[in-house]
Amino acid sequence: MNEEWLQQKAKDHLWMHFTRMGFYKDNDIPIITHGEGCYVYDTHGKKYIDGLAGLFTSQLGHGRTDIAKAVAKQTETLGFFPIWCYAHPSAIKLATRIAEMTPGDLNRVFFTNGGGESVEAAWKLARQYFAEIGQPQRYKVISRNLAYHGTSLGALSITGATGIKNMFEPLVPGAIHIENTDLYRSNTSDLNGEGLSYAKQCALAIERAIEIEGPDTVAAVFLEPIQNVGGCIVPPEGYFREVRKVCDKYGVLLVSDEVICAFGRLGYMFGCERFDYIPDIITCAKGLTSGFVPMGAMICRDFLMEPFLADEKKLFLHGSTFGGHPVACAAALASLDAFEKENLLENVRENEAFFKSELDKLLELPIVGDVRGAGYFYGIELVKNKVTKEHFSAEESEKVLFKFLSPRLFEEGLMCRTDDRGESVIQLSPPLIAGRKEIREMAQILYKVIAEACELVKTA
Repeated sequence: MNEEWLQQKAKDHLWMHFTRMGFYKDNDIPIITHGEGCYVYDTHGKKYIDGLAGLFTSQLGHGRTDIAKAVAKQTETLGFFPIWCYAHPSAIKLATRIAEMTPGDLNRVFFTNGGGESVEAAWKLARQYFAEIGQPQRYKVISRNLAYHGTSLGALSITGATGIKNMFEPLVPGAIHIENTDLYRSNTSDLNGEGLSYAKQCALAIERAIEIEGPDTVAAVFLEPIQNVGGCIVPPEGYFREVRKVCDKYGVLLVSDEVICAFGRLGYMFGCERFDYIPDIITCAKGLTSGFVPMGAMICRDFLMEPFLADEKKLFLHGSTFGGHPVACAAALASLDAFEKENLLENVRENEAFFKSELDKLLELPIVGDVRGAGYFYGIELVKNKVTKEHFSAEESEKVLFKFLSPRLFEEGLMCRTDDRGESVIQLSPPLIAGRKEIREMAQILYKVIAEACELVKTA
């Protein structure tokens, strides 16, 4: 299987996800063959620093023999068995491990195959839970503009990024969207003269949506601790505590969508811990197994299980063949072992300030408007005018982000993400094993290439 064969067969048969396939008719597809630590290598042997942890996923980096051994051992013992009316030791151990890590009484773990599926399960559980307790009219959900929650029809309905959902309208009814907490672009002053903090203003938007829709019709609010789309949108101080109060006031479930933010990405095992709130449901995936095997989970507070325990005929009407797969559970358990042995949470916390300070140097460049994020999760927003915060037009964004920055960064050996589903942003989310050497390397490449982009914008 040489390079030429791989290129041709990829073009003939492989339909890559969220990829402009037409671009590769006359261009080579980047083919990654192996990885080690924070680096991956292509078919030519070229080395790249993985500045996105695969896709916010590879917390432990690449080439881990410890995970490989755990997966092989489980495959030899019990390669597959479902958790439909049965259990197996790996699922029991992992559910227990997760319950011991979560805050509050988030003790019930429902395994899925990925993030969007976890979100789908959470909306279905919210709807069935309220039906079981005599409130079947509660089916609506509230989420934020731009927020990404998945691509299946239910999760896509909750998603606020219109560019990836308009094609599939009409979607599932009952999904309401409100403004997000963009501190860089929002007017954070007291908009209504009532002396409200920006955190309270943002929470008030949720409360108003609940009241407009009718409190007895809303089942849940879905929020990411730090919103991915739009470029790592960080909540204002106290925001989630205010949201928790609103949800409690109206009896609405609070779902913390932590598909990206859980398992160390923000320096805590769960993102809700960073922002000091206890949700009713946590949805997670990605870093649960550090990407070695697909897996997700919906983690619920005890009261959500109660209707299903009160009657032996009751069951949550949801499931999948491979949810709780024993090999995935083994990979997750081994990954969590490595978290503890290698003190990865401490590594993220110790390097966070250094990471941010290195990225803040990019603010010297005329097209860098904002650098934001936390832990090992950062967004760099690019603007046409720093003073006015003027956006790039769609044509300019295409030219700067996709036709210049994306290929140049790759050429310089940095894998990261350029995205304009909201603002024009570059995102960084490296493996949690990264140290100051890797952070400095990423920042230096970014500075060099964005500086080149400044010249491109100037001459346009």
